[in-house]
Amino acid sequence: MDPLSSAQARGEAKPPVSPHTRFVARQPILTKEEKVFGYELLFRDGVEDYFRATDPDAASRNTLDSSILLGLDVLCGGQRAFINCTREVLLKDYMTLLPPNQAVAEILESVPGDDLVKAACARLKEAGFMIALDDFMPNDARESLTEFADIIKVDIRQVPVAEQAAMIKRYGPWRSRLLAEKVETRQEFLEARKAGFVYFQGYFFRRPELMTARDIPANRINYLRMLQAVSKPELDSREIEGVIKSEASICYRLLRYLNSAVFGFPSEIHSVRHALSILGEREVRRWVRLIATLGAGQGKSSELVLSALVRARFCELLAGKVPHGSSDLFLMGLLSLMDAILEISMPEVLDNVPLDQETKAVLSGAASPLRPLYQLMLARESGEWQDTGHLTRSMRLSESEVAEVYWQAMQWARQVNSE
Repeated sequence: MDPLSSAQARGEAKPPVSPHTRFVARQPILTKEEKVFGYELLFRDGVEDYFRATDPDAASRNTLDSSILLGLDVLCGGQRAFINCTREVLLKDYMTLLPPNQAVAEILESVPGDDLVKAACARLKEAGFMIALDDFMPNDARESLTEFADIIKVDIRQVPVAEQAAMIKRYGPWRSRLLAEKVETRQEFLEARKAGFVYFQGYFFRRPELMTARDIPANRINYLRMLQAVSKPELDSREIEGVIKSEASICYRLLRYLNSAVFGFPSEIHSVRHALSILGEREVRRWVRLIATLGAGQGKSSELVLSALVRARFCELLAGKVPHGSSDLFLMGLLSLMDAILEISMPEVLDNVPLDQETKAVLSGAASPLRPLYQLMLARESGEWQDTGHLTRSMRLSESEVAEVYWQAMQWARQVNSE
């Protein structure tokens, strides 16, 4: 049973969300402990269009549009939203449409540090906003804006290590906190953290820290066994009940989920066997996979598990619109990050979970009829708008349809992950 569908069936209305919000992607910004600090938002049509569409009347800026708040909540889950600011966005005070405790004004490298921009920065600081300088370089033309900067972002691919060290010494830690951008490997993360960077942006957290078989904790093996049990062609309810009961936290979480208001079952579900009998085969497969993923992700970055859930739901919602044979698209999306979640290699994941050939091929990087959907999933997630448009058209889908489905997937993942 789908929690969002259940809520809608009970007539719980949601306030409208600005249509432009659906064409926004995000990149996580993590702390030294790999906790989510915020997200940089990537606007397909440019940040100016987003604000203009939301607030066409400058006189109404003192009344915050609820659609912006709802959009930020789904996109960022209560964490800070880093908004790319052009000169126009700054001078027109568009940022004041957003709550200062939820938004960071990220000033782009193309913005000059002139008197008008400095005055706009002073207004933002007075209103309680944090300010970040994007892609800051040695001898940057925005040097005059560093007095306003709470965060300075440094592209570690563009700035040599010696220059990085000099910038950390000059601007941090008392003046500003430095953020390392384009951190793509765990080694780069560890080196940047040691050098003195405070925040980190990039997809390093999606790359697994590979463990040998003997090092994999027993509970992680249990999660793998759960995925094995529910991926077999014929379900064995006793086997599934056994693997769920072997992990107390998973057993508790499954029963807590199913007894929450989101499902609205008329009577309390009091045992694993009772839950399995009520759910039915399709939902047993789906929810045990979900529970196993959430359990396996404990102790990992919350963004990793959330991304896996969004991918799974996105692919599932498109299942009726794209040819996929007998492949389970929810499982395909979920397993796409299972190597990083379980900290084992993808070949090892694929060896342990029974899968059809098409799904196995696409997850291993081989040719597969599912590849266009898989590529669309990745492009939409990372805000590669040109690739998203091309793939959408090649699959005979509309961009608005894909945007709506991705938005629904994010809402669903947020709700499931908060239960």
